[in-house]
Amino acid sequence: MRSVSTWSSSSLSSRCTVISKISIVTPVYNDRRVERALGSILSQECSPEIETIVIDGGSTDGTLEVLEKYRARLTCLVSEKDRGIYDAMNKGIARATGDVVGILNADDCYADNRVLADVIDRFSDVSVEVCYGDLVYVDRNDRVVRYWRSGPYRNRNFYLGWMPPHPTFFVRRQLYEKYGVFDTGLPISADYELMLRMIVGQRAKPAYVDRVLVRMAVGGNSGRSVRQIVRANIEVARAWRKNRLAGGLLVPILKPARKIVQFFSRP
Repeated sequence: MRSVSTWSSSSLSSRCTVISKISIVTPVYNDRRVERALGSILSQECSPEIETIVIDGGSTDGTLEVLEKYRARLTCLVSEKDRGIYDAMNKGIARATGDVVGILNADDCYADNRVLADVIDRFSDVSVEVCYGDLVYVDRNDRVVRYWRSGPYRNRNFYLGWMPPHPTFFVRRQLYEKYGVFDTGLPISADYELMLRMIVGQRAKPAYVDRVLVRMAVGGNSGRSVRQIVRANIEVARAWRKNRLAGGLLVPILKPARKIVQFFSRP
């Protein structure tokens, strides 16, 4: 007869935690597609409070008019010049008060209205410090052209060129306070460096949400040209050196190679 493990109330409380608020930071600059991003945040069905923080870089193309329509439903709206997207993210994180912080770019959106509920469910385990999921790239007609399946985390993943898609990456706010925010000295790959720092350098425990969490518009900060791709991978090498991590010499080669598979995969 197979034995069944049971938990006492005391052991259960040591494993579980209640998330009372989740903060979502959206950086934007001259991108009226932010309306779709905000719509996907505000339509989420989850019990904790959702804190919606928008950091605008001083848009001049009508984006502010779009944001004004949502002002009453936003927790925080800041519009001022910044030093790039990662500076804007840092400003948003500094204003966040939620237990968990996620970042959704202006040209992206959540895959459906249950994304944050699934994320919060992962953080109900008190040992989980970060979580991530899958992402699809979509064209102007919202057709999937590329599928980024992350898969469960294994200790060797980063050494083989792996990284989770940053728009699906959620972090307990206390980790930002403890380990720092985005390094704006890496203008293309600061997201990679932050995830490397937290998961490999500081050994934050990750959890995988086995489904598509974000629909991302084709393009992005690190994939617009061959020159930028080269610069991004130079920054990847710098990220390993900055965190004094050995074993990452082949990562700048392996990382772009892994993207090829994404064009032939479908969710």
